[in-house]
Amino acid sequence: MTTPGLQIEGLTVRHGAVTAVSNASLSAAPGEVTCLLGMNGAGKSSLLRAIIGLAASDGAIAVSGRDISQMATEHRIRAGIAYVPEGRRVFPGLTVAENLLVAGPARNADRQERLATVFELFPQLAQRPADRAWQLSGGQQQMLAIGRALMARPDIYLLDEPTLGLSPRVIDDVAESLARLVQTGAAVLVAEQNAGFAAHVADRTILIQTGRIVAPSGAA
Repeated sequence: MTTPGLQIEGLTVRHGAVTAVSNASLSAAPGEVTCLLGMNGAGKSSLLRAIIGLAASDGAIAVSGRDISQMATEHRIRAGIAYVPEGRRVFPGLTVAENLLVAGPARNADRQERLATVFELFPQLAQRPADRAWQLSGGQQQMLAIGRALMARPDIYLLDEPTLGLSPRVIDDVAESLARLVQTGAAVLVAEQNAGFAAHVADRTILIQTGRIVAPSGAA
C-alpha cells in the first residue's frame, strides 16, 4: 500500500566541508501541519532546500512512496511539491492576480479555475486582485506567496520561516492561511523558530539542533 505524504530517511546535506543536516528522518502527512522547529542556523532551511532539490543531499526523499531524491527540482515540483522560501519573494510590481496567474497552468481556463480557488481560500486577496504586491501587508504578501504555490495544486507544501519579521496580528493571518491549506488535504511542512506559532498551528512538531533531529515527530 502506498504511503501518502512526504517521507525522508537518512538525509544529509553538506555545504562544502560543512554538514548542515546530518542523517535526518521525518515525515509529513496529508491534512496536517508538521513543524520543523529550531533556532537560526539549525539546518531547517537547508533541509527544505534539499527536499525541493536546491541543495545537494544524500538519503531518501519520497512523495507518496515515490523516490524523488535523484530528480531535478522541476521534476520534484511536477511530482507534487511546492516551496515557499523565506522572505516571500513575490513580484512587487505585478498585481495580485498577475502574481498568481504566472504560476498557473498553460490553459487559461485551468488558470482561471485555480485563481478562483485561491481567492476562495484567501478572501483578503480576492478583495485586492488589481493591487500591486508591494501595496500588500506582510501577512497578505505571505498569503500571496502561499496562493502562488497553490496554483500548481501540490500535495506537499514546504514553507520556510513564514512568520519572519511579521507582527503578532499578522502572524495570526498566516496561521489561518495554513489552516486553510490543510483543509485541501495537502501535507504542510513548516520550518520555524517561533515556538509559540509552532505550538499554535502544528499537528506535529519536530525539533532540530545543529543539523540533527533531536526529538521525533509527535503530537504538538
